[in-house]
Amino acid sequence: MTTDRTPDPAHANRFEFSVGGVTIGTFTEVSGLSVEVSVEEVAEGGQNQFVHKLPGPMKWPNIVLKAGVTSADDLFAWLSKSSGDRFDGKLERETGHIAVCDPAGNVVRRWNFAGAFAVRWSGPTLAAASSDLAVEELEIAHHGFTTGG
Repeated sequence: MTTDRTPDPAHANRFEFSVGGVTIGTFTEVSGLSVEVSVEEVAEGGQNQFVHKLPGPMKWPNIVLKAGVTSADDLFAWLSKSSGDRFDGKLERETGHIAVCDPAGNVVRRWNFAGAFAVRWSGPTLAAASSDLAVEELEIAHHGFTTGG
């Protein structure tokens, strides 16, 4: 009898974002970890049973990160590297990763991305009558990702 056991799936509530070798922080939500391969359809004369489907370019949506507001400015500081007064027309694209961690903080799965730059930041919606968590949001464009350690 074997004692090998399939590892338990990771929970989607513990993850971190790092870019340019700096851990920007942990987040309440990350979306956009997906890829789509476009498909080109080619009809062949005399072949009426099917249409040939050929793979086309890959499409990588922007990654959107949401974090509870803290006193740290890492998120906004990274955005300002490619915009505003500090932007000199030379865009700094970065490499980075998003990692899902187990309860002990060990990395379970990691998505490494390349060519990333910030394209949008939005601050929290503030309302005196609200008890919602104040959340800021960062959106990044990239050239795709790979998985691994």
